[in-house]
Amino acid sequence: MKINTTMIIAAGVVALAACNKKSPAENQASAVEANAANTAENVTAVANNEAANIMNSAENKATAVKSEAKNEASAIKNAGENKAEAVKSAASNATANKSK
Repeated sequence: MKINTTMIIAAGVVALAACNKKSPAENQASAVEANAANTAENVTAVANNEAANIMNSAENKATAVKSEAKNEASAIKNAGENKAEAVKSAASNATANKSK
């Protein structure tokens, strides 16, 4: 029984080997197809990396603009508070001077 099983497996392997023989043209076509697939993957990877770089750059620029606007708004607010405080002080001084 072991010999028959071995013979059947061996015959199957020989049959598969005979089926898998490819002509040089088929091998060349397979190589061209594989190269095209690899090239397409490389182009996709480069495009994805470039897109990620553009997105990161845009995010960095947006963050810089937001920070600059926030700083400018704070400066304007502080200047307004300082002017309001100066007006209050001037009014307080004027009132104090009139009561003397």
